[in-house]
Amino acid sequence: MKKAVLVVSFGTSYIETREKTIDRCEEQIKQALGDYDFFRAYTSTMIINKIAKRDHMHIDTPREALYKIYELGYEEVIVQSLHIICGDEYDKLKEHIQEYEGKFSKLTIGRPLLTTIEDYGQAVKATLKEMPELEEDAAIVFMGHGTTHPIFGSYCALEYAFKEQNIKAYVGTVEGYPTLDHVITQLQLDQIKTVYLMPFMLVAGDHAINDMASDEEDSWKTCLIEKGFKVHIILKGLGENPYIQQLFVEHAKDCI
Repeated sequence: MKKAVLVVSFGTSYIETREKTIDRCEEQIKQALGDYDFFRAYTSTMIINKIAKRDHMHIDTPREALYKIYELGYEEVIVQSLHIICGDEYDKLKEHIQEYEGKFSKLTIGRPLLTTIEDYGQAVKATLKEMPELEEDAAIVFMGHGTTHPIFGSYCALEYAFKEQNIKAYVGTVEGYPTLDHVITQLQLDQIKTVYLMPFMLVAGDHAINDMASDEEDSWKTCLIEKGFKVHIILKGLGENPYIQQLFVEHAKDCI
């Protein structure tokens, strides 16, 4: 039986962070599922088009990759998501997969990083392994992407999971709830003086580089400094964390 694993992420046009994050996650899954031939896809057509125009390199959409896999005669297919939450991009991926139900003897999808209750606890523990030790009046602020999807509460659940581990962590989002203003209010109430700012995203791409860490007047870094906080930047995507990589590997293995 011909078997394939298709690893799907939102994608990024930043080559350096892609190599450290998406590529590393893909490689770990590829090695763990040695009996499966490897394929890649991005869900962001904007990023796919940008890479095609700039680098003359084509990245498949999930629909294109599944068609290719079907035409090549594969019978068993695992589609592993590298998304963080079960939001719009994951819904889009599921729609593409549903089009191919019945065309393979087995077609399964590996869940995003934050899906089950246990996933939240494991993701927090994996993240803590790569975090600095916090001083008494310090905290870590995570920037999530955010969404208007009904799953937006995932970010609040994530913050709660950190606090269950007695970690002074706050989660805000670029697009959705909680906002940076909500985070700042909580920091002030808790008398936090020093903030470590880090993306809770697979890659440290455009949002992390510009919206979070830049010197622009509306960046999170600038806004926090203006409110009197001392700010340290941790410009690393979750995909750089080997423990997070392993969680995606385990999600793919669960499909088997």
